[in-house]
Amino acid sequence: MSDSYWRFVEPIWDTVSIYDGEEVFLREYSKATDKQKTLFAAHWTQSEIMNGGLGQFFTNRTGVLAPEAVVAFRTLGMPNCASILTDAMSFFGETYPRDSTVREGVFEEFYERHADQKIPIEEYEDAMATEIEDENGGFEEAANNYADQD
Repeated sequence: MSDSYWRFVEPIWDTVSIYDGEEVFLREYSKATDKQKTLFAAHWTQSEIMNGGLGQFFTNRTGVLAPEAVVAFRTLGMPNCASILTDAMSFFGETYPRDSTVREGVFEEFYERHADQKIPIEEYEDAMATEIEDENGGFEEAANNYADQD
């Protein structure tokens, strides 16, 4: 990637695991610099959402970093993204579950109650994608600008 923000993400890409649960993620994430944390969390989140929507983000293991992504979007000057993500996270209850199995269970319960009549967190899908593309110049511009700050 030629994005200037990537120079902060690449060094931790293979060391901060989103695949091994909350404890491993938080331990490895805590070792990164603030700039690396912000760009790592925002990159993963926007990448998953733009690829498959909020449903993909939350059902994949990537969702482990949703709380960090909220902070990251605020730091990047993308408060609308942070707010939409926070609202979408409330779908899972008062305390956001970092465990992907728990999040999948919440989706399954929703489908059992509503069958195909409703789509979970649908009201946030398009709004989140639009804000990722547009807010503060769009994710890449916001991330690159942040990466270039001293």
